[in-house]
Amino acid sequence: MGRVAELAGVSVRTLHHYDEIGLVRPSARTSAGYRAYSADDVERLREVLAYRRLGFGLREVAELVGDPSTDVVAHLRRLRGLWLERRDRADATVAAIDRELEARAKGLTVTPEEQLEMLGARLYEVIGGAYTATRRTEPRIAARIWDALGDARTVLNVGAGTGSYEPVDREVTAVEPSAVMRGQRPVGSAPCVAAAAESLPFDDRSFDVAMAVSTVHHWGDPVAGLREMRRVARRVVVLTFDTDEPGWRDRFWLTRDYLPEFADVLAGFPSLAEMADAIGARAEPVPVPWDCADGLFEAYWRRPGAYLEDHVRRAMSVWTRVGPKAEQRAVRSLSDDLDSGRWAERNSDLADLDAADLGLRLLIA
Repeated sequence: MGRVAELAGVSVRTLHHYDEIGLVRPSARTSAGYRAYSADDVERLREVLAYRRLGFGLREVAELVGDPSTDVVAHLRRLRGLWLERRDRADATVAAIDRELEARAKGLTVTPEEQLEMLGARLYEVIGGAYTATRRTEPRIAARIWDALGDARTVLNVGAGTGSYEPVDREVTAVEPSAVMRGQRPVGSAPCVAAAAESLPFDDRSFDVAMAVSTVHHWGDPVAGLREMRRVARRVVVLTFDTDEPGWRDRFWLTRDYLPEFADVLAGFPSLAEMADAIGARAEPVPVPWDCADGLFEAYWRRPGAYLEDHVRRAMSVWTRVGPKAEQRAVRSLSDDLDSGRWAERNSDLADLDAADLGLRLLIA
């Protein structure tokens, strides 16, 4: 027990407590009669400590590790998703602190509300508020998604966020790992389960269709999540984007001219072909309307001034991922080009377009 405590970075007293409450009980004994941990015991202890370090209470941990339907791989995928969410929170906090440092260096006054945000006390509440203000259902995109749902009556919405694009005329169950996003769901919206896409807590073929909208790139293991959707539903509909097309970075002026770091954000993201193969899907292009109501990353392709607005950018995860230096440089360059007329000259071909193919794709299986 002492050796295990040393390796795990906890006290022997903690291990004794876990033993007493039945959370992790050593199943072996040494020749001298001392309690010892088998490989399975160590595996369970690893899961318990990982959940504890994420802030789960002992009762919650006991329920998680005691779930007979969840094996070690499912636990690892769930933990990976939770730690990625924590990383995103940390990245957002660092970005907020950097913004305050820059403001103070310029001698600007920082309000008490901004101080709370910068220090993280309200950071995700602020981001969540911006999300619901700018990220909402775009009717023309919704029509494509809902048409793909066909005659399905039971729908699982994976990575549901605040509930955009959930059809109101069907029986919907939502899945969302982020407590911040779950807390932003409107009153009366579909019931929402706290779970990760990679480990859906449902039996095989529990739903007519599983849908996921602009969320796959947030998952720890996109292909595993897609296969889980395929497992629990008879059909699958996913709105994602295409990085297979040669020169895909150049199809949107924002990533082409101002934010090359966008490519780094997608490092390791599976190709559209890989995702389609995982669920046996066909891919259909989804053009983005020029006046798109959903403030996704590509939404303002004909309204470039929107990207200068902080509250607009805060609802797009891309900016947190690229970091404050890249964000500030991109915003400054774009502002200069808008003022000088260079942006309009360079992108004159966009002025008469009602919609643009910027890589959004609907996978239908």
